[in-house]
Amino acid sequence: MIETPATSTYQKLIEASNLAYDVDRDRFKIVIPKSANIGYEILGRHADSPKSDAIAIIYEDDGEVSKHTYGELHQQALQFAVHLSNLGVQQGTTVAVHTGQRPETIIAHAAIYYLGAIVLTLSQLYGPDTIEHILTHSNCRFIVTDDDSWKPLRPHRKRFKTLDHCILVSGNLQNELSFIDMTRGANTTPFKRVETEADDPALLMYTSGSTGMPKGMLHGHRIVHAYYPTLTMFFNLELARPGAVFWTPADWAWVGGLLDLAIPALQSGQTVVASNHRFSAEWAFEFMARHYVTHSFMTPTALKRLAEIPNPRRQWNLDLSIVCTGGESLPSEVVRWSEKQMQLVCNEFYGLTEFNHMIGNCAALYPVRPGSMGRALPGRTVAIIDESGDIQPDGTVGEIASLRKDEQTLFLGYWGSEDLPEKMTRGEWLLSGDLAYKDKDGYFWYQGRNDDLIKSSGYRIGPAEVEDTLVRHPMVVEAAVVGKPDVERGQIVCAFVRLAKNATPSEELKKQLQSYVKTNLAYYKYPRTIYFVESFPLTNSGKIRRKDLRARVIAE
Repeated sequence: MIETPATSTYQKLIEASNLAYDVDRDRFKIVIPKSANIGYEILGRHADSPKSDAIAIIYEDDGEVSKHTYGELHQQALQFAVHLSNLGVQQGTTVAVHTGQRPETIIAHAAIYYLGAIVLTLSQLYGPDTIEHILTHSNCRFIVTDDDSWKPLRPHRKRFKTLDHCILVSGNLQNELSFIDMTRGANTTPFKRVETEADDPALLMYTSGSTGMPKGMLHGHRIVHAYYPTLTMFFNLELARPGAVFWTPADWAWVGGLLDLAIPALQSGQTVVASNHRFSAEWAFEFMARHYVTHSFMTPTALKRLAEIPNPRRQWNLDLSIVCTGGESLPSEVVRWSEKQMQLVCNEFYGLTEFNHMIGNCAALYPVRPGSMGRALPGRTVAIIDESGDIQPDGTVGEIASLRKDEQTLFLGYWGSEDLPEKMTRGEWLLSGDLAYKDKDGYFWYQGRNDDLIKSSGYRIGPAEVEDTLVRHPMVVEAAVVGKPDVERGQIVCAFVRLAKNATPSEELKKQLQSYVKTNLAYYKYPRTIYFVESFPLTNSGKIRRKDLRARVIAE
C-alpha cells in the first residue's frame, strides 16, 4: 500500500477492521466478502472457536441475572432453525421478531439468518394498528414474541390475517407455540446453514417516512461488513478491546440498538448486557455500574437525561469510557458534559436507515468539535449539494448527499419495490433530506430537515401515520401533523385537529386523543401538543399548507 497522509491517519483503523485503501482510485474502500451471513458472524464463527465458552449475553430481568455463552446461543439457534424449517420457513420467508432486549432475540435472529430467511424487526412500542400494517404489508406468517408484548395484541389476533404461527418465549400459551420447546433438548435433526451471498436479503425494518404509512427497508447480509469500519471508529477503535462490556438503552428492533451495538459487539466476540427495563437516568447509571459496562450506544435524548444528574461518577462506580450517539443532533453542552464531568469519549455519527454512517467522529483519529456532526467517513463520498446536484462550497447550506457508487451501506430497496424513489436520488447522488454545511476543515454542521419527516428522540415519525390514526377517532374529522422544535427531543409531534360538529374542544379531549394514538399507533408517536382549529390554511390545489402550520409552532 502506498503510504499517504490519509492512510497514515487511518492506519490503526485499517488494521482493526475491513477498511482498505484502493491505490488505483486513490481512496478508501470497505471490503465486502461475496458470501456473508449475519448469523454466522454474530454466533456461528465464535461457537466454532475458543470463544465458544465466552459470555455473549448477560440478561437482567426483574433483578434476576442470567449468562449465555456463544456456544449455547448457537446450539439453541440451530435447534430453533430446525423447528422453523418444519413449520415452513425457508429462504426468503419473513419472520417477525418482537422480543426486545433478551437472549431469545439473538437466538431467533441467528436461526432465521441460518435459514436464509428474513428477520422482520418489530418494536414492543407498536400498537395493533402498526402491527397489522407491517404484518400485512410484508405478508408475514410467523412472529416470535413474549408475554408482555403479545398480551395487549392477543385480542387483535384476527386482524393479523397473514399470521399463521405465534411463538411465545415467555408466559402462558393460548394457541401459541413454545419457544422453549423449540430451542431446548438434543438436536437430533442434522442442520446445515444455508449459504447466503452478501446481497441476499436478511433484515427488514419498517421506519416512517414523510408521507404514507411506514415502509419496509430491506438490508442484505452485507450490512454487518459495511458497518464494521465506521462502528470501529465510533467506539474509538475499541470495538474489539479485550474485556469490554457493551450495552444500549435503545430498542434492538431499531438500527441504533441492533446494528449500531448488539450485532457489531457480538460480531467482535464481546459481552452484551441486555434488559427490557424502562429507561431512567438513575436506573441506567446503577445498571451500568452493576454490570461494569464500558461501551454504549445512546441516543442524544438518553444522554440529555443522564446529563441532568450532577456528578454521576461520585454516586456510582462506573467503568463507562466510550459512548457513541446518533439519530438526532447532539447539543454541544452534552458533549462538554460527557468530556468534563464523565471523562467519556463521545463520538457522534450521522446517517439514515437506507444508507448509514456517512458522517461521524472518532476522537482517536481526529478532534471532536462540540456541536458538529463530524467529518465524512472513509469508504464513501459525502458532499453538500444544491437542488441541481452541484457540490456547494464550504460554509454554504445544502442537502447532505452520498455518492451512490461508493455507498456500501445502501439498502436493497423498499419491501415490494426494488427501485429507489426519485426523491431519494439526484443524478448520481443519494439524498438524505437533511440540511447542513461543511466548514473549511471538513466538519459538517446540521441545520435541519427539508421535508415533513419528524425526528423526535432519535425516532422517525411520519405525519401521515399519526394523522391517519387521529382521523379514525369519532370526534375528529381532519388532522394535520408537523414537527415542533424541542430542546430535549429535537422535535415533538404537534397536531392541528378539526373536530366533528358534536365535539367540544377541551383539555380532557386532548388527553383522549393522545391516549388514542399511544394505544393504537405507538406510544412515542403521540402528539404532545394539540391545537383545535376550525379550518386549515390551504394551497391553490386544496392541500394543507404545512409550512404555515410549522411557522406557527416555531413562532410560539
